[in-house]
Amino acid sequence: MSRSLTAAPVAVCAAALMLASCGGQEALDPAVGFGANPTLPAPHSGLFPTVKVAPAVGWPAGAMPTPAAGLKVQPFATGLNHPRWLYRLPNGDILVAETNAPPKPPEVKSEGIKGFFQGLFMKKAGARAPSPNRITLLRDADGDGTAELKTVFLSGLMSPFGMALVGDRLYVANADAVVSVPYQTGQTRITAAPVKLTDLPAGRNHHWTKSLVAGPDGTKLYVGVGSNSNVADFGMAEEVNRAAILEIDRATGASRVYASGLRNPVGLAWNPESGKLWVSVNERDEIGNDLVPDYMTSVTPGAFYGWPYSYYGQTVDERVKPQNPALVASAIRPDYALGAHTASLGLTFSDSATLPAAFRNGAFVGQHGSWNRSAPNGYKVIFVPFANGVPAGGPRDVLTGFLNAQGEARGRPVGVQTDRTGALLVADDVGNVVWRVSSVN
Repeated sequence: MSRSLTAAPVAVCAAALMLASCGGQEALDPAVGFGANPTLPAPHSGLFPTVKVAPAVGWPAGAMPTPAAGLKVQPFATGLNHPRWLYRLPNGDILVAETNAPPKPPEVKSEGIKGFFQGLFMKKAGARAPSPNRITLLRDADGDGTAELKTVFLSGLMSPFGMALVGDRLYVANADAVVSVPYQTGQTRITAAPVKLTDLPAGRNHHWTKSLVAGPDGTKLYVGVGSNSNVADFGMAEEVNRAAILEIDRATGASRVYASGLRNPVGLAWNPESGKLWVSVNERDEIGNDLVPDYMTSVTPGAFYGWPYSYYGQTVDERVKPQNPALVASAIRPDYALGAHTASLGLTFSDSATLPAAFRNGAFVGQHGSWNRSAPNGYKVIFVPFANGVPAGGPRDVLTGFLNAQGEARGRPVGVQTDRTGALLVADDVGNVVWRVSSVN
């Protein structure tokens, strides 16, 4: 399977790419693509994709995101270096993965003109800086909502992302492997060399983040592995064990595909009511402002969710050749759409008795923000209410104001995690801040 982009009048299109698109426009509606039954417009594509990323400028002194009514926000930790993911240890310490994409190996093929322009914009958005490759520990011992201790906890990693503690071992999902180190409660620095449990798909690393959660009994680990392309552009041979959640035996390192057809499964979290694993998924690009909605869904073991052959269940993506009708017929429709191109990355369930009632039963989602849409989508933190283990209502804004009046990114939310008091922590990889959201009362 392959797709190619023919030689094009790059000089003519470059200026248009700097603003929006060289392929025409369709209607924009920020309400399209949300909820249990999202509207799916007809696909729309041009010679070049829409490429529009908010330039990263950071937060002016004293500026902060805007919290929803009943909430307040404060910096929990500042001066970080591209904080992406958060994990709460049992004693309340917070681990933050300061990380970025690994370098692409020299043997990786060029991703074409589209990849070239997208790369330029990602650099402008602050997403191409060298990875710090470390995990930092944050501790708020006095409970004032600000971490007075910020210290390097574990370094020398390889684009680390997901973290999970099982017993006295801390597991870290690097871009290329799951590794572990010994941990004792209260420890603020680990000097032991990481031990590899199992390799993870690496190489091209079109999607490099590897999320990680432990199973309920601790015998299994679950890792989200994104695809190596938009829609299998370089063939399915490069997608082995990708666009999937892998289940890893913690004792042996043996792995199997737990669920597949998930283009870029990022946030992984166990639903406290149903006991089911949920995942936030970034869907495909380049077929319109309002296609395809990112989503979150409960995960059925052994299930297939469509990628690359279809989206949002059994809607066939005609760009993909050859097709696989039998597999498409088995594709499961996701539970809840989170908006097209929102880059919904972070996912955690509320376990708070201290936040207002409207934010107690449901899921927080960190939306990093669009690049493939002519008007921005995402760039905020939302809350989706749940009842009886399933979504029950429209999304509610939690934190907004990440874009300034000029459309520049003062911050971009990624990982979300509650602290030991039930307040919400948000990793902001442009602002280099972890924000803390709590009740005004």
